[in-house]
Amino acid sequence: MNHRHRNKHRGFTLVEVMIVLAILVLLIAMVGPRLLSQQDKADKQLTLTQINSIEEALKFYKVDNRTYPSTEEGLASLLTKPADEARGRNWDGPYLEENTVPVDAWGNQIQYQYPGTRGSADSPDIWSLGPDGQDNTEDDITNWTGSGSGEGGTNTPDNTGGGANN
Repeated sequence: MNHRHRNKHRGFTLVEVMIVLAILVLLIAMVGPRLLSQQDKADKQLTLTQINSIEEALKFYKVDNRTYPSTEEGLASLLTKPADEARGRNWDGPYLEENTVPVDAWGNQIQYQYPGTRGSADSPDIWSLGPDGQDNTEDDITNWTGSGSGEGGTNTPDNTGGGANN
């Protein structure tokens, strides 16, 4: 009898491996940008939520102290009693749940200015430098309404300019 031995451990040919790799590259090229876009939206929404949380904490601070912290005192005033006895007399903080001032989704400090110059003069300006880490660019995320053009940035994750105050 003539027995032919077949190789039962046959591997993939180079052409088959190349076809599979080409398909994987195409799938990654199609799906990758969508995933990155969703991550960008999530980062912006997280940062806007942090800004809103700080804004609410500042309102409680103002109820107790009759004014917002100055730009110089900054957001640290939400965590520690002011050294000035007159300013700290009614301080009832800390006003943030965390024991630290939150940073934005890109690791940058949240910016603060009072009195505000970009939104309402009787309320503080609170903003993130956005993904690029630069001030006064289109990607800044703010607590005032309006779009960038060097005057802050959008305050909504979808760049509609709807605003945290709306």
